[in-house]
Amino acid sequence: MVTIRLVQVGARNRPYYRIAVIGKAAAHNRRLIEVVGTYDPRTRPSIINLKRDRIAYWQSKGAEFSPAVKDAISSYILPDEPFRPIEEEKTTAERQEVACKTEQI
Repeated sequence: MVTIRLVQVGARNRPYYRIAVIGKAAAHNRRLIEVVGTYDPRTRPSIINLKRDRIAYWQSKGAEFSPAVKDAISSYILPDEPFRPIEEEKTTAERQEVACKTEQI
C-alpha cells in the first residue's frame, strides 16, 4: 500500500512540509518514493505547491491521501471529484484574492 502524506522538514516551531509518496511499510524510516509537493502552513493563506500530474499518476496506482494531506489540499479540489491535473497553477495573486473572498464571507 502506498500513501501520500506529509513529511516535516522544517525546524522546531517553524513547520514546513513535503508532500511525499511513501510505502506504508517504509513510513517509519522515511524512505520516500517521490516528493510530489510542498506545504507551508505559516503563511496566510497557506502555500501549497503540487505536482498534480504525479499525484494523479500515484492515485491511479492506488495511493491514498493521509487525513492531514486531505485537509491541507481540500481548498484545491472539490470533495466529490477525483483529483485531476489542471493545465495552469494558480498564481500567488489569485490565491490571495480567493483567500480574501473567503475571509469576507
